[in-house]
Amino acid sequence: MRLVSTLPQLAIIPAECPIPTTPTTLTGCRGWSGCRGVVATKKGVHIMVATPGRLMDMLDKKIVTLDWCRYLVMDEADRMIDMGFEEDVRTIFSFFKGQRQTLLFSATMPKKIQNFARSALVKPVTINVGRAGAASMNVTQEVEYVKQEAKIVYLLDCLQKTPPPVLIFAEKKQDVDAIHEYLLLKGVEAVAIHGGKDQEERSRAVEGFRKQEKDVLVATDVASKGLDFANVQHVINYDMPDDVENYVHRIGRTGRSAGTKGLATTFINKSTDQSVLLDLKHLLIEAKQKVPPFLAELCSESEKYLDLGDSQGCSYCGSPQ
Repeated sequence: MRLVSTLPQLAIIPAECPIPTTPTTLTGCRGWSGCRGVVATKKGVHIMVATPGRLMDMLDKKIVTLDWCRYLVMDEADRMIDMGFEEDVRTIFSFFKGQRQTLLFSATMPKKIQNFARSALVKPVTINVGRAGAASMNVTQEVEYVKQEAKIVYLLDCLQKTPPPVLIFAEKKQDVDAIHEYLLLKGVEAVAIHGGKDQEERSRAVEGFRKQEKDVLVATDVASKGLDFANVQHVINYDMPDDVENYVHRIGRTGRSAGTKGLATTFINKSTDQSVLLDLKHLLIEAKQKVPPFLAELCSESEKYLDLGDSQGCSYCGSPQ
């Protein structure tokens, strides 16, 4: 079962259908009759890729059937469950007839994902590739203490660390807008996206950044998953996210291409939650990154653990110690 994030997608692969071999992708087209994905689906396909909402709609309208589907892949399970798609996914399960193989992929394994897997899958087998929740070894992580009032000015210096493209994450929409406006005033070719902007504006910004017409993209976590940009040199966390899972997803936007390295810079200060900093310290140690003195002095005894049955795991990834 494979789950996805920001625009979650379900990849459904019927294995034994006597139908054309051309795959189809269902996208967010505005109408049913003119959508190429719908037209192709009616003719029959071997592979379907869809968001849960679109797939649910097509199942309800009987445009597609899962009677022949024997293989279900759900990508980025952690993000999908976070976004409230669990009920939709369980409903989609009910449309299957007969036996199927289900694969669930997740970069992190918090307790809610473990509970979902136990309840939704039959005798699931867990396969770890690396460590769940661990940061990419292709990313150099730098954590800097920056006072709140000094962050936006220091941002310009931070941008000089690497050539573009650079991705900047902020927690609040108003901070994204403020950073974007400041960078434009300083002559930086920047665009911004967050949930408060309309789809056309977001699409235009994403395309400009993807085509490298713009050097900097400022975003909320809407860009931390589901959007893939080639050759991002530097990720800047203007704010440390509320949990280290999101941190891992954010910095994973750089160092993605084979043989390439990326840089991630994170601003923290006295307003940053200490429990998140403890998880960040643990993550840096595991990735063999430099731990700054203000993190190293935090008491490791305060680290939280979650119950994994007969064993314990760390709070940010759920992996046994």
